[in-house]
Amino acid sequence: MRRVYIKGDIVCALILLMLLCLLLYTQRRLTPEWGTLHIEQGSTNSRTLLGGTPIGQDTKPVSHQKIPPCQPEGQSKLTVQEQSEVKSQSKSITQTKAKSKFKHSTAATVSPTHTSFDFKDYLRKIDQRDFKLLIDQPTKCSGKEGSPYLLIAIKSLAVDFDKRQVVRSTWGQEGVFQKELNVKRVFLLGVPENRTALLLWDKLLAFESRIYGDVLLWDFEDTFFNLTLKEIHFLQWVNMSCPKAKFIFKGDADVYVNFDNILEMLTEKEVDKDLFVGDIIVHAKPIRRRNSKYFVPEFIYGQGIYPSYAGGGGFVMSGYTALKLHLACKEVELYPIDDVFLGMCLLRIGLQPAHHEGFRTFGIVRPSAAPHLQVFDPCFYRELMVVHSLTVPQIWLMWNLLHDPNLHCHNRQDPTNFLFQWRNKAAKTAKKQVMERVAQDYGIKVFVEH
Repeated sequence: MRRVYIKGDIVCALILLMLLCLLLYTQRRLTPEWGTLHIEQGSTNSRTLLGGTPIGQDTKPVSHQKIPPCQPEGQSKLTVQEQSEVKSQSKSITQTKAKSKFKHSTAATVSPTHTSFDFKDYLRKIDQRDFKLLIDQPTKCSGKEGSPYLLIAIKSLAVDFDKRQVVRSTWGQEGVFQKELNVKRVFLLGVPENRTALLLWDKLLAFESRIYGDVLLWDFEDTFFNLTLKEIHFLQWVNMSCPKAKFIFKGDADVYVNFDNILEMLTEKEVDKDLFVGDIIVHAKPIRRRNSKYFVPEFIYGQGIYPSYAGGGGFVMSGYTALKLHLACKEVELYPIDDVFLGMCLLRIGLQPAHHEGFRTFGIVRPSAAPHLQVFDPCFYRELMVVHSLTVPQIWLMWNLLHDPNLHCHNRQDPTNFLFQWRNKAAKTAKKQVMERVAQDYGIKVFVEH
C-alpha cells in the first residue's frame, strides 16, 4: 500500500509541474504582444491606441496636397548626396526618440515643430502653388471710400478668433483717419491642419466674413511651411482685387501697431515709387540645427547667406512694390520660410529693403544695464511703429494706455505726434536733444531719424 501512495504523490507532482510549465509558456507567448502597450516609447496613451497622435508629440506637417508616395514621372530625382542627407536626418530623429525613452523631465517642454518634416516630399510638391479662394472680399477695395490709402493684411489661424477680435477693436480698425486717409483690413487664413481643434471652424469664418467682411480663406493647410503660399496668394489677391491700394501693412496678429506713426511716415512717401520698410535682417545664415523651427537642409538651400529680408512680425510696402513682387514671386522657386522667400523676391526686382528702428519684430529688449526696467510702457510704445509678440490682453491694454488723455511722457508739448513731426534742420536738432534726454532717463538707445 505504501508504494501506491508514493506513486500517487509523484503523479500529482508531475501534473502540477506540467500545469506550471504550461502557464509559463503561455505567459511568454503573450508578453511580446501585450508588453508594447506599456513600454513602447514610454508615453503611450489612449489616443495612440485609437490610432491618433499622442498629445504633445511631434506631428508631421502636411504639405500642399496628398500625392502617391512613388516618384512621379518627369520629375527630377534627388542626388545621392541629397538622399544621404535625408537618411542622416531620419537617423538623427530615430536616435533622438531612442534617447527620450531613458530621460525623465520634470517640466513640460515644447518640441521642435518639424523635426520629422519630409523635405524630399516638399520638393516633389514645390510647383503646386495655385489654390482656390474659399472666402473672398471682392468689394473690399471698392465701394464709397474707393481704394484704400493703407491696406492692413494680418496673418491669422482659424483658431485665433480672440486675436482677430482684439485687432479689430484696437489698432486694426477700419475707417478714415488723418487727413482723410482711408484704411481697410483683411485677415489671411488657410484651412486648419487639425480641424478637430476648433469645431465648426468653417461656419465661424463664414460668420466673421458676413459680419466684418475682412476674411480671406484659401484651400491649403495653414501650416508653418505653407506661410509662403499665404504670401503669394495675398499678392495675387492684391493684383486682382486691390491693385490701387497706395500702401500695404502686412504682419502678424500678435503685434501692436502704432498707425499714427506709420501714417505720418507715409505722408512723405510717393505712392508710385518702390517702398519696403521694416525690421530688416541682413547677412543671416540658414539654420542647420535639426532641433530648430527654422531648420533647412543644404539640399533645399545650399548657399551660406540669405538675402536681406524683413522680420515677419510687420512691414510696410507701397502698392507699387506689391504689384512688382507679385510678378517676381512667380519666377522664384517656393521656399519654406516665407520671410526669406519674400527677400528672394525683393532681390529679384533689385530692391534693397529699408531698415527702420521703429519696427521691433523681436520685441523690446530690456537693457542689460537696467534689468528691472519696465519696458511695457506707453511712453516707449508711442515712439515705435510695430512691436511683436504681445498677448491679447497686452494689446488691448497698451491701446487703451496710449489713448488715455491723461497720459504724460516727460512733459511733451504735443501728446500725439512726436517722432515724426520734425520738418527742418533746426527742429531735428532740437528733437535729437530731447531724444537723448529720454535715452538718458530710461538707459536705452532711442532711434533718431536723420
